[in-house]
Amino acid sequence: MSLSIREATDDDWPGVWAILEPEFRAGETYSFARDISEAEARRVWLELPAKTFVCVDGGGHILGTYYLRANQPGQGSHVCNCGYVVAAQARGQGVASAMCRHSQREALALGFRAMQFNLVVSTNEGAVRLWKRHGFAIVGTLPGAFRHPRHGDVDAFVMYKQLDAG
Repeated sequence: MSLSIREATDDDWPGVWAILEPEFRAGETYSFARDISEAEARRVWLELPAKTFVCVDGGGHILGTYYLRANQPGQGSHVCNCGYVVAAQARGQGVASAMCRHSQREALALGFRAMQFNLVVSTNEGAVRLWKRHGFAIVGTLPGAFRHPRHGDVDAFVMYKQLDAG
């Protein structure tokens, strides 16, 4: 499959929301309120981050999206944070891997020196496996930090990677 990743535009929002809404409503991977409004989701996904990207196929259909932002202000602003979501029909096709590689290049270009994922839900085994494959390490476990709608309180991981310009 031919994939390209580009910065998101305002016109992309309907396609991005079509991917985010079912993920947020399911409440299994992100800590956003399950009833988050579309306006609030747009604000946190498109307006607050330093940059937001979409991954599209050869026909221009949005298959995934990610944001990139400083994880902390001030003395922690050299570490970035990203959030990724892949459309259900595009999972298992390399979209998340492509976005992860792209996000690391973009982060370096923006001057970030490391990337941290603050709340990787332990039951999201595919994501944990994928981030490890891309060089992220679990640097902390937050016991029972995520209220999973089916599994109850489950652990969440903090995952971290130093970025290499080489």
